[in-house]
Amino acid sequence: MDAPTPLRHRLLPGRPYPLGATWDGHGVNIALFSANAESVELCLFDESGQREVERIALGEKTDDVWHGYLPDLRPGRLYGFRVHGPYAPEAGHRFNPNKLLLDPYARSLSGPIRWTDAHYGYRIGSGRADLSFDRRDNARSMVKARVVDPAFTWGGDRRPDVPWTETLIYEAHVRGLTKRFPQMPPAQRGTFAALGRPEVTGYLKDLGVTAIELLPVHAFHQDRFLTEKGLINYWGYSTLAFFAPEPRYVANGHGAIGEFRSMVRGLHEAGIEVILDVVYNHTCEGNHLGPTFSLRGIDNASYYRLKPGDPRHYADDTGTGNALNLAHPRVLQMVMDSLRYWVTEMHVDGFRFDLASTLGREAIDGKDGGPFDPRSGFFDAVRQDPVLNRVKLIAEPWDIGPGGYQLGNYPTGWAEWNDRFRDTVRRFWRGDRGIVPELAGRLTGSADVFERNGRRPWSSINAVACHDGFTLADLVRYADKHNEANGEHGRDGHDHNFSANYGEEGPTADPARKALRKRQQRNLMASVLLSQGTPMILAGDEFGRTQYGNNNAYCQDNEISWVDWSFLHDHGHDGADLHAFTKRLIALRREHPVLRRPRFLHGREVSPRGLRDILWLRPDGQERTEADWKDPQNRAFGLMLSGDAGTFVGADGQVEVDSVLLIIANAHAEALTFVLPRVPGARGWTMVVDTMTPTGEPAADRLHHAPGADYRLDGRCLAVFELDD
Repeated sequence: MDAPTPLRHRLLPGRPYPLGATWDGHGVNIALFSANAESVELCLFDESGQREVERIALGEKTDDVWHGYLPDLRPGRLYGFRVHGPYAPEAGHRFNPNKLLLDPYARSLSGPIRWTDAHYGYRIGSGRADLSFDRRDNARSMVKARVVDPAFTWGGDRRPDVPWTETLIYEAHVRGLTKRFPQMPPAQRGTFAALGRPEVTGYLKDLGVTAIELLPVHAFHQDRFLTEKGLINYWGYSTLAFFAPEPRYVANGHGAIGEFRSMVRGLHEAGIEVILDVVYNHTCEGNHLGPTFSLRGIDNASYYRLKPGDPRHYADDTGTGNALNLAHPRVLQMVMDSLRYWVTEMHVDGFRFDLASTLGREAIDGKDGGPFDPRSGFFDAVRQDPVLNRVKLIAEPWDIGPGGYQLGNYPTGWAEWNDRFRDTVRRFWRGDRGIVPELAGRLTGSADVFERNGRRPWSSINAVACHDGFTLADLVRYADKHNEANGEHGRDGHDHNFSANYGEEGPTADPARKALRKRQQRNLMASVLLSQGTPMILAGDEFGRTQYGNNNAYCQDNEISWVDWSFLHDHGHDGADLHAFTKRLIALRREHPVLRRPRFLHGREVSPRGLRDILWLRPDGQERTEADWKDPQNRAFGLMLSGDAGTFVGADGQVEVDSVLLIIANAHAEALTFVLPRVPGARGWTMVVDTMTPTGEPAADRLHHAPGADYRLDGRCLAVFELDD
């Protein structure tokens, strides 16, 4: 280890709380949890982060927290820790004071991790693997934490507080969304600063989305195997620091916190909520052969779930090599402190939890996780928390552990990504047999999955595409994945995409095939935006963005992943029509409460004219029978929603009364004749959406129809009608 210069800073006892490095306007309090450490040293660095200028032993330990107060320390100082204790992997301990460790509560980072074997606590190639001990110092190549001044002028920032029933989520990547955005200052492209600019927020507001869900923005790690292949961790599901914004997304050097807050303020001004995709199930330190960056060297046996009877190895329900031990009160505290920090100090409006089933696995003997439990300590802690129980909470409801698939089993107040919606809608429009009964449940909020314990339709997050998988455009261009650029010989990514190429893999010059693909994109988008529940669309899907068949672009920080905005200035661009169609559907959803009911619809409520709140129809206009539901050859349906059946109160306290909407869909390749229902006292039906046209605007000769009239619905097409009273 480098020898530091003599002690220059005064050290006072300080306090064990708050954890991390806290500037109080006069000095800095330092606090680090480690139950099994023998001693802890605070290491201070010069501005370059290359020279350790001082090493200070924290002499106070209260409730397993090592602490001290430095009255002469100021914001901007770079620091890290060295933690002494037993190096005994077979007992679960991996202390190595030769390794500089990142503060788990670091608010801001300086410098990247430069890969070297010195980052490992053991000697690579020794023959004893992780049972050996490495004495090399890694400080020069290790990222440092920066002491921050938390002051910020929020001005009149106000949370949009959009009700769940009115929420429409836009999933995006900070860098990918803004890297190619037109008329963006080059220095801001791909950053928080760009995302908060009026050009971007104005686009989102004009589209009609109410929330942006950002792929991980917590500082994350660049995996060595990707770096050695010339690739990069683009998505960010490899968390290094739970409190610090990712430095790569910062335009202004040291101003990470202020830049992130300015972004949030800009989005809020446009009425758009900010939801963060967060990874609290594991860290970037990997399995027992992984590097030592932070938690592993601070207190491995406390922070991670270890295998019972074999504490050298980690429990791994995440597929990443490790899992955080949320059954430990201090680890749970760290996660809760992080969540509250992003809400109270950074003003975010909600979270989407990656592999959330892992968070509900209680520990056995304090080490390994048991079955998923929606009443686990983590979920109980969130539910009672006065800060967190008022923000949006979304689960990715699975992990790879035993019983990991838990769709519908999360607590009241949570929403969940609904993969059954995704797969069912894709299969229906692809033309698969026997899908209509399943589809009926998905389009109406998945009551069979979520209607329990007072949960509502908004609990179902409905999407046909997200960052993980094909884009909307690629679902209708590719029958198979094309992930060759990832360098894994096509072994990565999903194999069951329920996609179709309609006779030709990839781009086509055939006019008929192009027209069919565009119509199928409109059908898929319409299925999301016309369904009960909470719709989510992937950034760029509104105008047909492609990833060229790559369905696992986690390592592609390039044109494969970056959103191409050329349609904004190219009026002949293919995406302009789909963009107009998407806006039309979003506006329709906003205008009609019957498309976003706060309670599940079961046909029990009846309107004054005798219409049930929901009615499923055959093409002949009659109600579907049990035999109709069981017919595997059926690929068409009619759905009538009565807006004046039942009493529904909106977020403003007013009773929401709506008109009657009729949705008819035909996934057959051939046209079908539908009989438009007769409704007492109605003058007729007006078409409001037709996926046969490029923008969804009905042709003039297809606009008005009499009750009981025949309507010829083209193959692979959907139409929406509104009743004329």
